[in-house]
Amino acid sequence: MLTGALLILAPLFFGFALALKNRRLMTIIHYSVEALVYFILALLGLGLGQMQGLSSQLGAMAGQVSALVIVLFVANMAGLWLLHRWKPMLSEPRDVARGGAGYLRLFMAALKPLLAVLVGVLSGYFVLPELPQTEQLATWSLMLLLFLIGLQLRNAGLSLRKLLMNTQGLGIALVLVISSLLAGLLLVPLLDMPWNQVLALAFGFGWYSLSGIVIGDSLGPAWGGVAFLNDVLREIIALAIIPLVIGSRPGMAIGYGGATAMDFTLPVIRSNGGLGCVPVAIASGFLLSFLSPVLMGVFLSLG
Repeated sequence: MLTGALLILAPLFFGFALALKNRRLMTIIHYSVEALVYFILALLGLGLGQMQGLSSQLGAMAGQVSALVIVLFVANMAGLWLLHRWKPMLSEPRDVARGGAGYLRLFMAALKPLLAVLVGVLSGYFVLPELPQTEQLATWSLMLLLFLIGLQLRNAGLSLRKLLMNTQGLGIALVLVISSLLAGLLLVPLLDMPWNQVLALAFGFGWYSLSGIVIGDSLGPAWGGVAFLNDVLREIIALAIIPLVIGSRPGMAIGYGGATAMDFTLPVIRSNGGLGCVPVAIASGFLLSFLSPVLMGVFLSLG
């Protein structure tokens, strides 16, 4: 399993090692990443739809997702609250004019991954009940996605040194890792599975396209579906709580967004928390995006 984890992680580091200067190529990469994400999510759904006894496992999956979401939410927010008490972060006044319609559009966009998985589930259940290459195709697609994301991270105009020197962003990322680790250990008896697998589930940080396929490839489509739902719900909950929390406790709002703070939830963070929150969100989101596949791969390899 260690070899498989390293093979999945290698494209991320290889992509991060390459510097590109062609803007047109970076634009193509951006749209390719977006298309690949939805393709991978549809494959995840396809694997779920092809799973024997899917209907009988839905109740158990709902309980597992609920446990993950609730325990991680409480642990992450408690850790971020303690960080706020120790080193408070101040936000600028809210930019109300930039909230509204843009926020609603983002919230609706957060439902698109669920639709992609649903299409895959229905296809696997009714149309393609037997497609033996689904798992291999998903794995190769994920490796390509990680390579392209590595390119994006390297060529986003971000200095790794400056990101690591952003103490607030670094602190948020570390608190999220530590609190997720503690939450994972608390979840071991609830989920009734090996501790290393539970910790792998806890380290998705909202990156649902990654966690769903990595966990599904290692633990089966049911757990892949659980990992996906846990992380997509983090994104949806983050969109809901950011406007409520960021005015008084910006670090908590940014931190719960996890890896999405550098991309999907960033516009909501900017419009509600001001420009001062943007470097912190990018720093914490970048670090968590980099750590998520590494931590999942390491803990899954311990099995």
